Amino acid sequence: MRVSSNADRLVTQVLAGEVWPALADRHAFRVDPDGRPFVLPGMGGVTLGVHCGDRATGHAGDHVEPGLSVRHREEGANYALQYLSCIGNRVVVATGPSAGSSGFVIGQHAYVLVDMPEAQLARVTSGDQVTVYACGQGLALAEHPEIRVKNCSPALLDLLGGGTDASGRLEIHVAAEIPPEAIGAGAGMISEYANTDLMGAYAGLGEDLSLGLESLRIGDVVALVDQDHRYGRGYRPGFTTIGVISTGSCQLFGHGPGPSSIMSGPAGAFHVVIDPDANIGGLGTTIFEDHA
Repeated sequence: MRVSSNADRLVTQVLAGEVWPALADRHAFRVDPDGRPFVLPGMGGVTLGVHCGDRATGHAGDHVEPGLSVRHREEGANYALQYLSCIGNRVVVATGPSAGSSGFVIGQHAYVLVDMPEAQLARVTSGDQVTVYACGQGLALAEHPEIRVKNCSPALLDLLGGGTDASGRLEIHVAAEIPPEAIGAGAGMISEYANTDLMGAYAGLGEDLSLGLESLRIGDVVALVDQDHRYGRGYRPGFTTIGVISTGSCQLFGHGPGPSSIMSGPAGAFHVVIDPDANIGGLGTTIFEDHA
């Protein structure tokens, strides 16, 4: 992105985590919006076959978390991992058969989510230790003080399409605009933690539950209309939040593909450009080449 920032003054902090196992309870079943019970894979562990650029919807899964689901077993350290890890941060597997392999943060959910090449991903297992090179919190745009930036690494900022336009607004390229009625679980939470689930992408449940979001992909940059995520997450007319889709299919009502917030401010501060190619998949190539 063609924009001035304080990226050269940010610090990098090395954080530790581990691949957390998928969890369940003895009740097993949940129910979909029409009351039908289901048991499906979703959160935790290592999820194969879903990467940036792949569709976020239509999977036989619930709260699908692509790649590695990472957290820390100590509460305070886990909060630090959530708050300080930013999209685009490099992650290195420290133990196990895939030790030395690199990936990158694609967002937060109940875990920090990490994408990496499939061949290396398939060699990682629950309990493997990972190192996150956290950098990005505190990032600010010199020409756009009204826009709050968060969860955004300098690498992600460089990748985003746009920049300061002739009118002084921040041009930002997005794959889709998300209407406010799509906002589900996650509203009311702090925007450095987890993400916002989007309703209206329930495959096979009829047009009455569709908001046109079925084409969303993991890693898509999106604009959330009338959403203020500067200091929390909530509905505020005249504000826009930019996010990155970091989680996939959900069957649970009120949940869905989820964007992690990266920018938020008055709608007039943004010039939103619809661009079907607005996806963060290119971060992998950049990060892997920079650390070859």
